[in-house]
Amino acid sequence: MKVYTSFEEIDKDLKVLRLQKDISKEEIKLNFEGLKEDLGFLNVVGRTAGFILKRALALKVVKKIFG
Repeated sequence: MKVYTSFEEIDKDLKVLRLQKDISKEEIKLNFEGLKEDLGFLNVVGRTAGFILKRALALKVVKKIFG
């Protein structure tokens, strides 16, 4: 536990804590926006279509190799 010897020390630490809180809030906002973008309809559809095409191509190659 920190022992303070003046109100200035307390004020300084409170200011630092407020700034850290504000930074954390902004990081949360950015992460949320990124998540919304990642889970957006077009992104999900695009990733799903890409996944299906890769699997279909792999299946076609396997069938061609093994008859």
